[in-house]
Parts: sequence; structure tokens; C-alpha cells
Amino acid sequence: MRRALIILPLLALAACATPREQCISGATRDARVLGSLISETQGNLARGYALEQRQEIRTVRGSCQGRNADGSTFVFSCDETETVNVSVPVAIDLNAERAKLASLQERFVQTQAASDQAIAQCIAVHPE
Repeated sequence: MRRALIILPLLALAACATPREQCISGATRDARVLGSLISETQGNLARGYALEQRQEIRTVRGSCQGRNADGSTFVFSCDETETVNVSVPVAIDLNAERAKLASLQERFVQTQAASDQAIAQCIAVHPE
């Protein structure tokens, strides 16, 4: 769900982007994803546990307003259901997390080099 909240505004902005900006955004997408995963993994290691997003459904008691046949209004108690995202601590294997971080960082370096080449190509194809 959190990713959807991040992606939707980016899609809206992408619709307004120039061809050059769209090309560069596409060329750097993998590096951005890897950077985000590296940050998340570093946070997990610093905390000693991961945070998992879960949704909880809650019932909230509130007041609702109704209208009688004669047009007068009245207030009554009613329940509303809401969905809330919560972060839940999850145990992790710290050694596996360190290995994952090293692998992500190695892959990031490779992806960054490829992104730099793709950016140069975008600039050549779409000069401003």
C-alpha cells in the first residue's frame, strides 16, 4: 500500500515530464529501487529487527445525522469502519541481512554504471 502511495504521484508527474525527463526516469528506475532497498536494509540492521506493514480494521463509534419524513434532522450513534496501516516489528537473521545488504550494494554499483550510460544516451537522443 505504501508503495502505491509513492508511485501514484510519480505517475502523475511522469505524464507532465518532457521526453528527456521520462527517458532519464526510466533509466534510473532500477537504481532508485535498489537505493530504497539498501536504506530499508540498513535501517533493519540498525534497529536489529525489520518493520512489516500490516492493515488493521477498526470500528470507530461516531455520530451520524438523519432526516425525518417531515424534513427535520436527528442525530444517532453509528459505527464507521476504517483501515489503518500499522508497522509491526519482525525478527530477522542479522547475518542474512548483512549478506543481503552487501549483495544489494554490489548490484547498486553495477546498476548505477548502467544508469549513467543510459542517461548519457537519453541526453544525446533528447537534447533540450
